[in-house]
Amino acid sequence: MPTITYTGINQAVEYEGRDDTLLDVSIEQKIPHLHECGGNGRCTTCRIRVVDGHENLSRPTAQEKQMAHLRRWDPSIRLACQCYPEGDVKIQRLVWTSAEINKLQLETVPEGEAEERAIAIMFCDMRDFTALTSKNNSFDMAHILNRFYTVLGDPILMNNGVIYQYVGDEIVGIFGTSGGTKQKNCMDAVRAALGMKYAIKRLNGMELTDFNAELKVGISIHFGRAYIGHLGHPKHRQFAVIGDPVNVSSRIQDLTKETESGILISKSVYKNLPDGHLKINQVINRNLKGKEESFELYEIEGFSEPDIHLELQSSLDYILQNAEVFSQKFYEKVFQAAPQVRSLFKNNMKAQGRLVMHMIAGIVYTLSRPEHLKMGLASLGKSHEKYGVRPEYYPVVLECLLETIKEEMGVHYTEKVGTAWRQGLGLVIDMMKNWKQAEQPQHSHSF
Repeated sequence: MPTITYTGINQAVEYEGRDDTLLDVSIEQKIPHLHECGGNGRCTTCRIRVVDGHENLSRPTAQEKQMAHLRRWDPSIRLACQCYPEGDVKIQRLVWTSAEINKLQLETVPEGEAEERAIAIMFCDMRDFTALTSKNNSFDMAHILNRFYTVLGDPILMNNGVIYQYVGDEIVGIFGTSGGTKQKNCMDAVRAALGMKYAIKRLNGMELTDFNAELKVGISIHFGRAYIGHLGHPKHRQFAVIGDPVNVSSRIQDLTKETESGILISKSVYKNLPDGHLKINQVINRNLKGKEESFELYEIEGFSEPDIHLELQSSLDYILQNAEVFSQKFYEKVFQAAPQVRSLFKNNMKAQGRLVMHMIAGIVYTLSRPEHLKMGLASLGKSHEKYGVRPEYYPVVLECLLETIKEEMGVHYTEKVGTAWRQGLGLVIDMMKNWKQAEQPQHSHSF
């Protein structure tokens, strides 16, 4: 039989027939292969590079050609959901994790010119960086900075933002580079900032206890129209954001030190959020450096009501830190509660465990892209029905997942987190069970 070779993991699998796409083969073989939109050719996350065997793949569809032209792909890049293998093929998956997806937005940014777009700009700065460096050696500081960038960068990526740049001890995030409404871009930025607040607490309490360090940050968010594009020398162009909103956000971040504020947002952000949605500590009217007019700024503490997105995002790291143990516990609970489900799994439960953790992380990351999430869950529900999953199995799966989450989080588990996971997973399962309705936009649910 013909084979597909995955060069990144050095694995070759055999397949039958010509009715399955490359993505179908990956799913059948339990190889984690991102397909955020469910294999509908919209998100491009299933993209692969064809290393060998181009002639053994179906020709690009009109949809695939359009994507390739828009994103300036070379001919070796294909969408796994759109091409059918007809012989031996050697491929390389190009997007490995959900955290990598946001940078795909930059493919649609103009090349060699700038285009004005409405974006939310976030600046996050580490406080007392100079004093910190004097207390720790260079090796330890490199470790601390890497953890700082990683842990505080994740909330940006989970909320459809792009990490624009690192400047010393500062992270700059951009929300809305690929469009979106001003309400959504502002909400994504605010949720990311509050996620950073959770993340820095977790970093201090768990990872930095052995260092002479307790990190504190100041975060600013401003919204406005700025120019974005790939600019620079023709041989070395870089993604750039140019405009007054960038300067204003930077100045607001400077003000967090003077006012001893954690998160400051401008009025242009605040007015784009639902009334009463945020807990406000104080309202500040200040002049910013280089600006004649005063700015109305809001120090925010959190959301006024629990936010499902934020609770799931902020607890995901606890669940993924020991993914193999989590998946093993989960399936043990499922098989104990519903022994008849065991027959649905042929073998290699480790691979199945990797898939379920891949799925959980993917769902949480895709919350900020609901149009992809709906299509992805409809596709997931359809495939589960094909494999023999019956509607009565879903409540068992839900309870086993919730029990495992509570056990794995331990002392970090709260009733608020548990409620968020129950609501979030409940909606996910409902959409999977009713995949036929979920495929129809007018009947689809939204988080």
